[in-house]
Amino acid sequence: MKFLFPAFFVLTLASTACAFTKGKTYKLTILHTNDHHGHFFPNKDGEYGLAARATLIKELRDQIKKDGGHVLLVDAGDVNTGTPQSDMLDAEPDFKGMKELEYDVMALGNHEFDNSVATIFKQRHWAGFPFISANIYYKNTSRRVFPSHIDKMVDDLKVTIFGLTTEDTPIKSNPVHSKHLRFVPVVDEAKKIVPGLRRNTDVLIAITHAGHYANENRGSNAPGDVAIARAVPGIDLIVGGHTQIPLFSADIQNGTIIVQAQDWGKYVGRVDLEILDGKVTLKEYKLIPVNLKGSAVKIAQDTNMEQFLKPFKEQGDAALSLEVGTTEVLLNGERNVVRMGETNLGNLIAEAYRAKFTADIGISNSGGVRASIAAGKITLENIMTVLPFGNEVGTAEMTGEEIVKYFATIIHTLAPKPSETAPGGAFPQLAGIEMTANRELKTITDVKIGGVAIDLRKTYRMAIPKFMGADGGDGFPKLATFKAFGFIDSTILMDFLTDRKVIKASDFPVTNKIKFE
Repeated sequence: MKFLFPAFFVLTLASTACAFTKGKTYKLTILHTNDHHGHFFPNKDGEYGLAARATLIKELRDQIKKDGGHVLLVDAGDVNTGTPQSDMLDAEPDFKGMKELEYDVMALGNHEFDNSVATIFKQRHWAGFPFISANIYYKNTSRRVFPSHIDKMVDDLKVTIFGLTTEDTPIKSNPVHSKHLRFVPVVDEAKKIVPGLRRNTDVLIAITHAGHYANENRGSNAPGDVAIARAVPGIDLIVGGHTQIPLFSADIQNGTIIVQAQDWGKYVGRVDLEILDGKVTLKEYKLIPVNLKGSAVKIAQDTNMEQFLKPFKEQGDAALSLEVGTTEVLLNGERNVVRMGETNLGNLIAEAYRAKFTADIGISNSGGVRASIAAGKITLENIMTVLPFGNEVGTAEMTGEEIVKYFATIIHTLAPKPSETAPGGAFPQLAGIEMTANRELKTITDVKIGGVAIDLRKTYRMAIPKFMGADGGDGFPKLATFKAFGFIDSTILMDFLTDRKVIKASDFPVTNKIKFE
């Protein structure tokens, strides 16, 4: 799909740096990706993958150079976490593949912090290009963990690119890896650094992993790109990520162009700018599909990249082809479905946790469910794709009274409202418990555990991931009685499915365990 903007649409944010030559028109193209999430190889339908991306980017660079333009290639974060072949190797094939593509810079995403900072530094070495984020500091210091920005020269035109990472990172990644860090709110950090950067550059670009929320309708999520643009004048372009929603036309806010290219490398975004005497004009913006079904143009696989990535893929495939069971029905983990309500896959996962510890209740956050499982055989790869984070699952002991207060808090504070278009990951998927919730009164009633009315004085056991129970991930209250025993979520699910052998359509139906009134 192609969207053209008239040549007279001009951003009048003139720089005082004046490194440019007056009267000279500069053509600058920004190619961008975001939320790659480990998809270095194409799927079974030949969609996306770094080999096709390599072909496309080479062709674009050649064409733009021939037309007298200049190219910068950027990524807006979340390269990590999503496919087991990548996760098992700390995203080595992804970052090394991006190095071959000659990326200029990447902003840190929240899922980079599913790993330790030491692992991120290792990945930066593999990548060979800068990782930037202005708002990540070591806790109790004014020292940034990563550079705030980079400067690039396009002929004699100075282009400054700075990075921002959502302040939700400690609850939208593994909190253990960010406990020694401080994530300053993105709007506050932008207000602090933009004026100085603006004075000393000709073009100012932000690469953000904060999310695009139309008209800043963000629900329980932290502020994103629209809030940044509205609050902080002087940014020419925001290249975003995090919400994984494609912007097929640029969102112009307060004179700032905002773009985002969905996820997984399904699209490469192309922003064509012209700069004359400090004025930045958006000439054209489009998302170019990378072999998506129905695409008019078939992009060839770059053979050098294919051969480079093949050993990594084979190494992962060999371990992941193990069959652990079958399902007679689609197990639904679709992002915008599972984050808004109960699904059969959510019920299955919660029941696997409950059964593992002979607990009264099983619970999982929807944000931890990353894919569906199609009807047919279930492999280890399916399981690790659904649960890629390697979360430890344990138990917490709670009285009935504590359980009522706990669920009242998470349902009315964290669960998405029906009107939300970009839900977070806090909706609870449940096993062994049901209730009625009143949004207006912020109460829960008719709570039953194992089909029996809850006893407020009785002590119950709940099986819950450490991410939620001990670390406060996704904003869940920390539980003082949480105990971990070394069991990982994907292993628990694998054992459950192995024992069960076949999942029937009637096994984990959606029964509205939380009835809203």
